[in-house]
Amino acid sequence: MAFTKSNSKLKNQNQKPIKIKSFKRLLKLTLPYTKKIVLAAICVLLVNAADLLKPYILKIVIDDFLVAKKPQIGLYSITSMGILYFLIVALGGFFAISEANLINKAAQMIMKTLRSSVFKTIQLLPLSYLDKTSSGRLITRATNDVEALSEMYTDVIISLFQDIFLLIGIVYAMLSMNVKLSLVSFSVIPIMLFIIFALRTKVKKNFKVMKTLIGKINGFMAENISGMRLVQIFRGEKEKKEEFLKLNNEYFDATLFQVFLNSFLKPASNVFQNLSIAIIIWYGMSKIANGTLQIGVLYAFTTYIRQFFDPVSDLADSYTTIQSALVSADRIFELLDQKPILEKLHDGIPMKRMKGKVEFKNVWFSYNGTDWILKNLSFTINKGETAAFVGETGAGKTTIISLISGFYKVQKGEILIDGININNIKLEDLRRNVAVVLQDVFLFSGDIEKNITLNDSIDNALIEKAVKNSYSSKFIEKMPNKIHEPVMERGSTFSAGQRQLLSFARAIAHDPSIFVLDEATANIDTHTEKLIQRAIENITKEKTTLVIAHRLSTIRNAHKIIVLKHGEILEMGNHNELMKEDGYYKKLVYESTKETT
Repeated sequence: MAFTKSNSKLKNQNQKPIKIKSFKRLLKLTLPYTKKIVLAAICVLLVNAADLLKPYILKIVIDDFLVAKKPQIGLYSITSMGILYFLIVALGGFFAISEANLINKAAQMIMKTLRSSVFKTIQLLPLSYLDKTSSGRLITRATNDVEALSEMYTDVIISLFQDIFLLIGIVYAMLSMNVKLSLVSFSVIPIMLFIIFALRTKVKKNFKVMKTLIGKINGFMAENISGMRLVQIFRGEKEKKEEFLKLNNEYFDATLFQVFLNSFLKPASNVFQNLSIAIIIWYGMSKIANGTLQIGVLYAFTTYIRQFFDPVSDLADSYTTIQSALVSADRIFELLDQKPILEKLHDGIPMKRMKGKVEFKNVWFSYNGTDWILKNLSFTINKGETAAFVGETGAGKTTIISLISGFYKVQKGEILIDGININNIKLEDLRRNVAVVLQDVFLFSGDIEKNITLNDSIDNALIEKAVKNSYSSKFIEKMPNKIHEPVMERGSTFSAGQRQLLSFARAIAHDPSIFVLDEATANIDTHTEKLIQRAIENITKEKTTLVIAHRLSTIRNAHKIIVLKHGEILEMGNHNELMKEDGYYKKLVYESTKETT
């Protein structure tokens, strides 16, 4: 029990500095827009001045002209006071509009910068991080959390500034008119502040729950939209709907609890406002009766009290918004603080054009640091050779491809390309020289051309050559818009074979030194497979090619076949050599022959 309390205490101690740090970082984001924010702050002060002057003008009219019947001379008249009142109202409105435009423009520019930083960070996150983080969580950081900060910048920061200075001005104006009446007016404030701060912990804790749940909902939605075809095939709509309803109900309960907490703040402010007005009227009437208090002063006080409790109520609302924003800020900065693990694309030895020699020297690799996927792997693939990796599921074939692409780093041994350790090569150049064609082809929304290039540095001649050599031109030319044919999300309007041919065109257009096929012919028809085999022949003549083989008939001509089992090399050689050994490879070939017959 003591241990639990100690941990809880430590956790609470650690939370405060994090919140303060996040708030400081949020303020730091405003520095490039200091001029706009200062101008907005000046406008706020002028709006406050207008709000403070209006009750005082009415106080003069009541006490001097309506009650005391003082003579109206020149500017000292009801007419002049009326004109002055109108001018103050008009100027207050003008400065309020100016302040809103200035702060909103600055806030949106801040959000634009922050949103870009979040997306850039996500782009550079290593696969080891993305494997452990749901897409919904990252989407929430870039959308809901940024929007929460936008609300704080646009609705809270200047309002907070305005409310604080308005409160100071009101307190000063009230004290300057009547100290005793001011103290009577403020008698209910300590009770109200106690209620607000009592709710603070619950509000903050519930906001964290809400943010976590909306991340889960976003992730669930993204996953189910991507896999909707599978859900419909296996009639899983009911089960998925029940899963979503469970998450939705949890978020509903958390939101309802937040509404319940917030419902106390505004009504409480109204109750205490009216209670304070009732107290000063009760106290002031006796003073007016004995001539120690003017009617105009009492009227001004009732107006100031209304003005006083409005910002207090706003501060209560602002508090919940700030708590939400600070929770969002913590989550965003937690993501942005992943800088030490981000991929450094421009660091390392530049290698604009590789020859393509690949060496594995005593390589050991594990995703979690304990369960070895690859165990003491050593092999060499020379420039221009085609090497095929064969083995059952889980043998480590795809892991080898991920390591060559620089997505993970080995724990033991080293991987060399052209004699240089892959960890020392500039990552941008490494990936420029390695093109991967995956079994599951991913196409982006846009058009065919954009999906082939993925960047703007590939000229039209190279695109045309890629389309021709990949045999994609056969179906692209039949499209109404040719190479500019729209591509829907994930390429849903294209067949599996067409998507695969486009992935080959993409790889060819980037003109790699090392060409990787990750079971690229596993899910396509025989006709498309023949086209792909021709495409492979077109582009692998002078390039190092690594093939993860599903159909063993496609790798008979490989210079080297590496047979894997449980992350280790069982056999290595060409097709004829391995068939003579009468080993594991020969067994796999016979089994695959039986399956086709």
